[in-house]
Amino acid sequence: MNTSVENDAVYVTKQDGVATLWLNRPAKRNAITNEMWQAIGDRVNGLREDTDVRLLILRGVGDHFCAGADIHGLAEMSLREYHEANQYADQSLATFPMPTIAFITGSCIGGGAELASCCDLRIAAEGSKYGITPARLGIIYPAYALERVTRLIGPSATKQLLFAGDIIEANEALRMGLINELLPLDAAENRLEGLVSTLLERSLLTQVGTKEMVEQIADAGQVSDSLNERWHDIIDTAADMHEGIAAFADKRKPSFSWRPTQAGASDR
Repeated sequence: MNTSVENDAVYVTKQDGVATLWLNRPAKRNAITNEMWQAIGDRVNGLREDTDVRLLILRGVGDHFCAGADIHGLAEMSLREYHEANQYADQSLATFPMPTIAFITGSCIGGGAELASCCDLRIAAEGSKYGITPARLGIIYPAYALERVTRLIGPSATKQLLFAGDIIEANEALRMGLINELLPLDAAENRLEGLVSTLLERSLLTQVGTKEMVEQIADAGQVSDSLNERWHDIIDTAADMHEGIAAFADKRKPSFSWRPTQAGASDR
């Protein structure tokens, strides 16, 4: 069970099946310390054990999503030490089995862009800014994060972002595919609320299975026979398909009940 509280630099709130992970260092535009990377991984992994959680939102307290890693802290450790904590947070979020949404305002730079790319969907407010800036520091973006960004926006756009380390406007981020949707702030909040409501009404079986298959396609180019067969078995033993068909026939909203622990669906 997650025990984070709102005065922590990373904390979680939960309501009606939705967990929200907050980056809480607004005076520093939510720049992430090494301790925060560790806390992100701990908080996300704690949520894996919570069977009530169906969806995870990642956002920042205040006006900014995340300005990246705290450079002052980075200077006090080896790059290997940084990558160890960073990768723990990165992989915890990227492999979280339920749908994940990054809600982006203000700065989304460096490690912030990495965290956003770990999420399944990214909704952004107008005025937000983006950048991946290791060229300004003389380092190389972590390989695991670089692979994901390349899959998301393609090799050429990735090189453009990282070679120059420029900060780009939200419209350009949308064009590149770094974000899914771009709206004025109030409209973005409303869109997030509406999307969450829709996702909670839909089959979690479909969402979790699709997420696992899409990730395998992105990694390997296709869905393996074993994964395909496993999900066919899950569908056959779950009640969701029968409920969906019955609800369609009855002209009512379905009430889907499947949860990953019911059918042994494993985290990737």
